[in-house]
Amino acid sequence: MFKKILIANRGEIARRVIKTARRMGIKTVAVYSDADARAPFVLDADEAVHIGPSPAAQSYLIAEKIIEACKATGAEAVHPGYGFLSERTSFAEALAAEGIAFIGPPVNAIAAMGDKIESKKLAMQAGVNVVPGFVGEIDDTEHAVRISNEIGYPVMMKASAGGGGKGMRLAYDEKDVREGFDAVKREGLNSFGDDRVFIEKFILNPRHIEIQILGDQRGNILYLNERECSIQRRHQKVVEEAPSPFVTPKMRKAMGEQCVALAKAVGYYSAGTVELIVSGADPTGESFYFLEMNTRLQVEHPVTECITGIDLVEQMIRVAYGEKLLMTQDDIKIDGWAIENRVYAEDPYRGFLPSTGRIVRYNPPVPGWAGDIRGVDGVRVDDGVADGGEVSMFYDPMIAKLITWGKTRDEAADKQVAALDRFELEGLGHNIDFVSAIMQHPRFRSGELTTGFIAEEYPDGFAGAPASEGLIRKLCAIAGVVATSTSERARHIDGQLGDNLPAIRNWLVSVDKQKHDVIVHNGQVTVDGQKMELQTDYTPGARMVHAIADGESLAVKVAKSGSGFKMTTRGASHSVICLPEHVAPLSTHMIEKIPPDLSKYLICPMPGLITAVHVDVGDKVEAGQPLAIVEAMKMENILRAEKSGTVKSVNAKAGESLAVDAIILEME
Repeated sequence: MFKKILIANRGEIARRVIKTARRMGIKTVAVYSDADARAPFVLDADEAVHIGPSPAAQSYLIAEKIIEACKATGAEAVHPGYGFLSERTSFAEALAAEGIAFIGPPVNAIAAMGDKIESKKLAMQAGVNVVPGFVGEIDDTEHAVRISNEIGYPVMMKASAGGGGKGMRLAYDEKDVREGFDAVKREGLNSFGDDRVFIEKFILNPRHIEIQILGDQRGNILYLNERECSIQRRHQKVVEEAPSPFVTPKMRKAMGEQCVALAKAVGYYSAGTVELIVSGADPTGESFYFLEMNTRLQVEHPVTECITGIDLVEQMIRVAYGEKLLMTQDDIKIDGWAIENRVYAEDPYRGFLPSTGRIVRYNPPVPGWAGDIRGVDGVRVDDGVADGGEVSMFYDPMIAKLITWGKTRDEAADKQVAALDRFELEGLGHNIDFVSAIMQHPRFRSGELTTGFIAEEYPDGFAGAPASEGLIRKLCAIAGVVATSTSERARHIDGQLGDNLPAIRNWLVSVDKQKHDVIVHNGQVTVDGQKMELQTDYTPGARMVHAIADGESLAVKVAKSGSGFKMTTRGASHSVICLPEHVAPLSTHMIEKIPPDLSKYLICPMPGLITAVHVDVGDKVEAGQPLAIVEAMKMENILRAEKSGTVKSVNAKAGESLAVDAIILEME
């Protein structure tokens, strides 16, 4: 077995590989950029090598620096993780030329599957179902229109070398094709250096289902069941689970066997994933089609590990060393259900804008990397951050992956909700409330999923998960206990006017401006005259309250906010004010502070780089007109005018880095 391997990646996937390597007795080498100098994965590795400045193009994407690090440390093999160089044939070839093993598939398989047009042709030859479409060279827009008319609308236009949601346009008619074809070509050329485009039928009620493949260098290839990845935003996965609530045993077998046939056709070995698009409108389950093959480990691989008990990273290392798989297809079982939520540095309350900055507090529900393949009591956290760390603008916004395992799908989802309630993350925007809301959504629980789930269920954006009347009552009771405990401590502080300040028992509690009468006395709590059984562990100053309210366990994050506080649980944050009963009537006389009118300003919604300002002083603009572009987390964000007007001043220019809420320009 290898004695030392290098991980050509960063963050949580680097730590993932290190954990398995350490268990196998293999030494590890990390490589890091300036931005990652004090990152946890650097500290976890046995050795670490600095490879350049923060931008990936000057560090993690330079194969020569990775190879130099291998030579300097004596690393015998490289695990590429995902992203960066993981699917670059030139990297695998360069390693082979230096006698360094690549912990991944053979070069020919990476090349064959990396080209969407060529991979589709290979899939057809291997007998794999493919989406009806045109896989040859498309001459121009007129040719694209003719092809689309022949296939039948709607159609999807895709850049051949595309990925990550870039280089894709959905066309419902000829007009959409004419408007979008050239844009897809440009995006393909700008992002991937390849302007070839292919067109295929758009599947109605589409589900995104993928098959995990695992093979050795002796021709043995297995499928490790499927993952459901339909809940996506802008073509990027948010929630993944295994198995799929839609897939039947017959369907699983048909999918798996076709994907194995494709893998064998390209001489595949190591771990890989065949992505399929499946028509949810076809109850027979026979309408599944090849989408693409990812010749690497997937972000969502933990859910497969949880239901099969197979450590995919370990198998990749063993296969790269030349070992034979010690399992057969009959050994692959499905034990329970697993769900993964990606915790992103983005703010769902502000249109999912990227959020960068310092992590002030990071306290996951269980310690990262604790426990076995299923974590601790079915809760697993794969992370790459720590208290005080920084989420920078240079890399992907994923902070951690929360994986839960249960005997049933509902149990796994319930564990997600409970774990997300206990997940403390402060200092930047995050999507914890949002993914918790998805876990509780009736449509998610029913299993009726499509790739349009988020757009269809949250068409006007996200404002928090709806709270039931019962939950509001429980929050009122907990708020009453928090307020009473705090006031008890305050009235015993020395030096106050008078010796015997009365204890406050009666409160007017306002939750999201809804008022409730709460009495806390002798360990008993009533809300609007109704007694509630409540046990809490709250002590003054605590950030988290663990409570059992009317028999239900509840974890509530509590943060001071002005004259009240913010309580967060079950996928939403609630504004709470607790006033003593004798003070509450006076609140009606308080003057409400009116927020300033900021509508005349164009404000930077997130920290980022201004790449373009489209207007000058004196220009007249219309509502919806693009005014500037801000780049953050590898994504461009177009900022538009909210109303018509004339530009009074421009405060920023292209090339400047701006903080959140910085003023870009002012309208008259």
